[in-house]
Amino acid sequence: MRISVLGAGAWGTALAMGLASRHQVVLYARDAVQAASMRSTGRNQRYLPDVTLPGNLQVTASLDEAMQESELAILAVPVAGLRSTVTQLRPYLGQQSNVGVLWLCKGFESGSMLLPHQIVQDILPPQVPCGVLSGPSFAQEVARGLPTAVTLASANEMFAQQTALALHYSRLRVYASHDVIGVEVGGAVKNVLAIAAGISDGMGLGYNARAALIARGLNEINRLGMRLGGSPETLAGLSGAGDLILTCTGDLSRNRKVGLLLAQQHSLDDILHRLGHVAEGVYTVREIYRLAQHLGVSMPICAAVHRIVYEHVPVTAVVDDLLNRSPNWEFENLSA
Repeated sequence: MRISVLGAGAWGTALAMGLASRHQVVLYARDAVQAASMRSTGRNQRYLPDVTLPGNLQVTASLDEAMQESELAILAVPVAGLRSTVTQLRPYLGQQSNVGVLWLCKGFESGSMLLPHQIVQDILPPQVPCGVLSGPSFAQEVARGLPTAVTLASANEMFAQQTALALHYSRLRVYASHDVIGVEVGGAVKNVLAIAAGISDGMGLGYNARAALIARGLNEINRLGMRLGGSPETLAGLSGAGDLILTCTGDLSRNRKVGLLLAQQHSLDDILHRLGHVAEGVYTVREIYRLAQHLGVSMPICAAVHRIVYEHVPVTAVVDDLLNRSPNWEFENLSA
């Protein structure tokens, strides 16, 4: 299969590297200087400097070249860049109706509160087979060939099954699903909860607190996901609980790192400058907070992160308020 990976960040590069062992893969970098550097050095110096690109991986800064004879376009861009990327992609899909589309981003679009599949539906004709690939997957580990499992969800079940089979290899297990909403909600909310976990760890609140936060955070994922039409089985799977556990506990998590630095009283601007990468949870929490209020869904941990990041309430005051909330039934009507 000829696959186009659009976006040469850490995750796009790592996935392109893995898939190049079985497919003809072209990696598109918007920055021509970056593309030239990757071709000359055999490395992605900015995002994955410690791994060598496979010799058969083609890198280009030309979208025309990337999409030539492509059978599958994988969009490895942040949510903020999804709409513009799909818009650029549409003319190629009009010429080649057999091209499928997958996106890797996790979050809600700023301002619209739309999930990625809703953004794609705004732009692409309904006959284009589309889906989301998501799950617990640190790019650095995928690039090193360490075992990883993810979920590929599409409303087109044949596309989901066939594409999952095509992308699956021994180091990347790909499971098919038809629950696009559940997969996307799990991937979006877990980034906000990872910020909360980083704050907890940064304040030295202990392993007990972190475990409680993860469990109660999964409850918040379930509330929102089911309210939007997702399946509880999906939310308990790889793209829900699995991704939540990884992002809340792994030292490679950018969102967890945001929380750690917030607990050390660094400013958000300073934190984002230090990271040098996109931390989706910072932007997603605004939309989750608005959406939860609009739908009447109780999400106290996400609301607490919003207070810290955007209302500039001191971390200690927010944590005290969260810990002093009145107790309730654990699962009754999925209320907190």
